[in-house]
Amino acid sequence: MKKLYSLPRGRLALACTLFWLTAFGAAAQEYEAESGTYSNGAGQSNCAACSGQKMAGNLGSGAVDIAVNVPAAGTYNLLITYCTGDQRTINVTPNGGTPVVITCPPSGGWEAPAAIRTMITLNAGANTLRFDNVYSYGPNIDKITLSPAATPSLQTIAFGTNSRIEYDLANGLYDVYFRGTKIIGGAWSSAYSNQIFNSNAGYTARSYSSSAVNDAFGSGTRHVITSTGPGLIDMQQVFYTYPGREQYFTEVVLSGNGANCYKMSPLTTNYINIQSNGDRRGLLVPYDNDAWVRYEAKEMRYTTIYSGEVTAIYDNTSRKGVVMGSVEHKEWKTGVNLVGEGRVESWFASVIAGWTSQSQTRDKCGHGWVNVGQTTCKSPRISVSYDDDWRTGLEEYGRFNALAEPRYIANWTKATPFSWNSWGAIQQNITLAKGKAVADFISTGIPAFRNGDSTVYVDLDSYWDNLTPGGWSGDFSQLTEFANYCKSKGLKPGIYWAPFVDWGKYSRQMEGSTYTYDQCWTKVNGGPVELDGAYALDPTHPGTKERIAYLIGKFKACGFEMIKIDFLGHASLEADSFYQSGVYTGMQAYRVGMEYLIDQLDGKMLVYAAISPNLATGRYAHMRRIACDAYSDTWESAYTLNSTNYGWWQDQIYPYIDGDHVVFGSQSAGKNRLRLASSILTGTLVTGDDYSGSGPWIARSQDLLQNADLLLLARDGKAFRPVEGNTGWDPNELFVKTLNGRTYLAVLNFGSADKAYSVDLGRVGLNASASYQARELFSGTVPGGRVAAVTGTLNVTVPASDVMLFELAEGSLPVTLLRFEARREGRSAVLQWSTATEKNAGYFSVQHSRDGRTWKTIGKVSAKGESTVRQSYSFTDQTPVSGANYYRLMTVDRDRTAEYSPVSSVVFDDRSALYPNPVQESFRLEESDLSLIRQVRITDLQGRLVATPELKKDIFVGNLPQGVYLVEVTRVTGVAEVYRMVKK
Repeated sequence: MKKLYSLPRGRLALACTLFWLTAFGAAAQEYEAESGTYSNGAGQSNCAACSGQKMAGNLGSGAVDIAVNVPAAGTYNLLITYCTGDQRTINVTPNGGTPVVITCPPSGGWEAPAAIRTMITLNAGANTLRFDNVYSYGPNIDKITLSPAATPSLQTIAFGTNSRIEYDLANGLYDVYFRGTKIIGGAWSSAYSNQIFNSNAGYTARSYSSSAVNDAFGSGTRHVITSTGPGLIDMQQVFYTYPGREQYFTEVVLSGNGANCYKMSPLTTNYINIQSNGDRRGLLVPYDNDAWVRYEAKEMRYTTIYSGEVTAIYDNTSRKGVVMGSVEHKEWKTGVNLVGEGRVESWFASVIAGWTSQSQTRDKCGHGWVNVGQTTCKSPRISVSYDDDWRTGLEEYGRFNALAEPRYIANWTKATPFSWNSWGAIQQNITLAKGKAVADFISTGIPAFRNGDSTVYVDLDSYWDNLTPGGWSGDFSQLTEFANYCKSKGLKPGIYWAPFVDWGKYSRQMEGSTYTYDQCWTKVNGGPVELDGAYALDPTHPGTKERIAYLIGKFKACGFEMIKIDFLGHASLEADSFYQSGVYTGMQAYRVGMEYLIDQLDGKMLVYAAISPNLATGRYAHMRRIACDAYSDTWESAYTLNSTNYGWWQDQIYPYIDGDHVVFGSQSAGKNRLRLASSILTGTLVTGDDYSGSGPWIARSQDLLQNADLLLLARDGKAFRPVEGNTGWDPNELFVKTLNGRTYLAVLNFGSADKAYSVDLGRVGLNASASYQARELFSGTVPGGRVAAVTGTLNVTVPASDVMLFELAEGSLPVTLLRFEARREGRSAVLQWSTATEKNAGYFSVQHSRDGRTWKTIGKVSAKGESTVRQSYSFTDQTPVSGANYYRLMTVDRDRTAEYSPVSSVVFDDRSALYPNPVQESFRLEESDLSLIRQVRITDLQGRLVATPELKKDIFVGNLPQGVYLVEVTRVTGVAEVYRMVKK
């Protein structure tokens, strides 16, 4: 695709400089920088394109002083013509006073001049301007131009609580005050078309208008500053305000012939001051989750970053901060550039629509043009907030995205998904037999591992075509058999596909289409674009669409109820051109491809996105992986939690986010707990061990994946919040969440040695003076007992590569509960519990739930009341439901205050004939009349006979090694049934 109206970079920079000079008018005074006075190693450099063929260089610790003379004291426009190959900052210090700090974008090379404008205050007569950067390196300076600034003419736009935008109609700049304090200063807007248009240069007239607006954000006001000037395309700076909202929204619009743009900035400023000077950070948010990218909270004073779509500038100590980012992603890729180079209290920031980067957006060419051939061009709308807590600001930003671009896919109304994925451990070795064996294990080996709908998705990942002899055009009957088998076990079958990539990378017939692959490749400079080892496919090409329709049709016919879609970033790449008319940018192409894909799925499946753009995918997926390719080790848990630590707020955009497949493998128990915790803290569970075979992960899964307390948190499906935000590109060690009136605190140790923690409960968000009962959910214990009282500080030592996850309940308990468990006795659920102490205890209300969220009282047991010795209790539920049954106690004291116990669960599966399962010493058959059974045989998974146990009420298997077995029960009628048994 050709860039319309484009100029070579050097000529564009020159045109920009001439434009600026023209804007300054006849009163401008020009000074050659090389004629200044040098110090600390600064000096002249040659520059053929510069005005005197010279420029001042080596302006780091080196400085150049330029003497200027103005007729009157006041504010002046300062135009700096500079050269730099990369982004650099220059400090301008008038008369030894306070520096004005200016960030200069790359000019196109070290001998390619460009210009940037600022405003400074000068004395009447002689002045000295020093140009340097004592903290780093500055650009080379060609010359400077001065002219008197116009007398300000302020237009006030009020919003929020005592907040306002003060727009200077005379100079095209604006300041933003939040709650009466100036946070953003001297901001302007830019648009890049056939020339560069800046709101603060060239335009000779500006006017204000307003009108009512009613959109997804509510009923509010649309404020418009319209700038006009001779030979310029009209620019509108638009501000949206809404009663009750503490944020404002802004966008920039060009209106007139030639208005199409390849880059626009609604907001650029050299001054952001968050009014807090503790531990200041700038957040780098990756554009996607590919190539093991990481979020990074960088120390703000010495940094330059480009963040994908959004950033936060905050003080981790006070938590105050600014959040700014795009809430629209259908046309533009947006980045936010932050610079803190040498700055003490304020920073440069620019929100850039039309941002591309080979390392971040994966693009190998520049951004396409928007609104080609039309007479208006609009940037994405961005939100800007200043919050007492940067975490709240990012959560609000997530909600704004969901409002601005509602889901194209149908809303998910079912329970939080739990799933198993074959890429965790089996990977390329997946077969029909292995898939069925996994379904068997999930069905009987971990029956409590179920979501609120009492099911689990069993997902075949890449290499599912091992089950389709003849490839994608071959026999799909094994996939149908697998899907039906999962459903017969009460599970839901899932499949995987990357719809916009070609792994083959050679010309051949495209499945389901008359086109060949090479006709559908996305191309840059005439050649295919390769990313992650595959060629990208043009998502707008009819061949790509026909292949999507063909494969999705096959998956639906097989009966799959879930699909994991991967490598979606390939569909958002910029290109020479796209097949579909009117599509010129990668995000426009992404929208076309994703909408077509969702149309083909037709609401038949849970849609789960893996590698994909972080924010633009929110319209198209029910669930999204926050970080990809993590398996079992400590560093992989840390890598996942880095994304959760700084991207947890994306659970406001997606119904669910997850931390990749949890693989226990042969790792230590602590690493397994840490890996599981990383998934629970992110939002939901995807397990991935090889359940078709035996190994230490079997028993570990039966322990961890059936822990009722942990499953209760996972079924909520929402991420924990980070306690701290100053850990660079690592995660912090504390995450917190409130659910059902309880606070849950995770304390994680990613190190190789035990570590002691003193956790300030006030910093966590609790009442620092209140007393809390702390219960650790993995073990049920804390140092000092089953439940410990904590006030102010939680002191705990976490072993190396391990985690502790605490439930904190405010107040003292009427009883100290030692244990509470539910177990199966035939067709009844027997609940047993015991207390260590009781004080003023009234009774126990026994409660039952089918999903762990909605509870119903099914019984009442009187308490002893006052006791300092162990007391035991029991209750029998004679009518449990088929599937998962959850139980808890509500302990009510005599003053009618109540406290809840941990949750315990038991599963009644009509297909199961033996319990308990897993088995330790013995099991019982559900058939209570043993005279109806002829024989019981136990074999291994290969069918080899290992035992013919004596037929009695309790069938002893304690002498069998740990593993998975098949139990064959033959009835007197000759009918034999086979069940899977897990021996612990």
